[in-house]
Amino acid sequence: MSMSTQVNDPFKQINPVFYPFWLAPQSHKLAKGGRSSTKSSVISLKLVQDKMRYPDGNVVALRKVANTLRKSVYSQIKWALIQSGVAEQFNFTTNPLEIIHKEWGTGFYFSGADDPEKLKSFKIPVGYVKDLWFEEMDAFDGPAEIDTIEDSFIREDLPEGLEVGVYGSWNPPKNPWAWINEYVDSHRSDPDYYIHHSTYLDDKRHYNSKQLLRKIQRYHDNDLDYYRWMYLGEIIGLGTNIYNMALFHKLQQVPADDEIMALAFSIDTGHMQSATALTVYGFSAKGNVYVLDTYYYSPAHQVNKKPPSELVKDMHAFIMTMSKQYPAAQIVSKTIDSAEGAIRNQYAYEYHDNWHPVAKLKEADMIDVVQDLLAQGRVFVLETEGNDIFLEQHQQYQWDEKTIQSDDPKVIKENDHTCDNFKYMCLDNRRRLGLKR
Repeated sequence: MSMSTQVNDPFKQINPVFYPFWLAPQSHKLAKGGRSSTKSSVISLKLVQDKMRYPDGNVVALRKVANTLRKSVYSQIKWALIQSGVAEQFNFTTNPLEIIHKEWGTGFYFSGADDPEKLKSFKIPVGYVKDLWFEEMDAFDGPAEIDTIEDSFIREDLPEGLEVGVYGSWNPPKNPWAWINEYVDSHRSDPDYYIHHSTYLDDKRHYNSKQLLRKIQRYHDNDLDYYRWMYLGEIIGLGTNIYNMALFHKLQQVPADDEIMALAFSIDTGHMQSATALTVYGFSAKGNVYVLDTYYYSPAHQVNKKPPSELVKDMHAFIMTMSKQYPAAQIVSKTIDSAEGAIRNQYAYEYHDNWHPVAKLKEADMIDVVQDLLAQGRVFVLETEGNDIFLEQHQQYQWDEKTIQSDDPKVIKENDHTCDNFKYMCLDNRRRLGLKR
């Protein structure tokens, strides 16, 4: 029988607010809270301690989408092994994505839930599953999916009377009717569940840098509701109007001390059925985003509506005009709705240039990315005729009240074309703009 191994004292590493979470006897431990609260770090350290205490035990870390595993839970477990002083005892591989103890043959496995069949046939070659970790738990489809995955790993009794430990971590959605918020409420009195909440304010070990704390303060100063949701983990609700229009700062021109370094074009097309909105966004030297101008065409009340062949000429002319206005700025992206084919194909045919189809998310998730940018106070709108439409549509943009009390709220799909192209731009440039991922 393999002998357990001592790790570095975790209580000298984790924040005191997590001591009760660490010591809780319940089999299910749910860690929710604001961003940068160190909850994922605590769970990874706890999983490492369990692994070293039970040599025959294995840990399975799960994300909803498999391609997010390596840069999230895999890297987090690797960090925890180093912090615990036992990393040299493991082999780290990325294909397959595993961290296996050199002597015991057991370790850490990683899986996405986007391939149910693969997950169903998931086999641990040595030992048993001691712990499961659902990271970003709110991204899973709901309680049924969580239960199905969990059941496949807890169906067998473990030796020595042990039970599988189930961990969940996430930042609460702002929507009170999101499934994960209701899931928490339904388990508050369940004796098998321990529910914990933390925020960045609980970081007494100073893991969060002064730079990050300044950024959080900017959110606090610019958009208090967004700060409460993002960093305090409060369920603030959706409201009816989607955007705080005070965060769209109007200017007559780009300031002389904040040069436009790059241009991003984004379009929502309707051609012969509804309006087409093409907006050019400027990324500045100071990290701001300037809404420079908007081309807008509506076929409503028009006898002869523009076909794609005519619309692409207008699009190209607008792009050329804006490029000449900002000659030092490189075009870094041209983004279009992934469902749009006619305009994209016509433009490629005419100009041998391809627009990038954005991978859309749920409506609320796309809006969250835009609100992340707005809440940082980095959005400025030049006062142009086209941008008057941009501002008007964002001011009128609302949730459909019939869907607010649901897990998948919808927006009112009227006069929202600039709103859509703004979402597409933010999604397509998340990494470049340092936005919520």
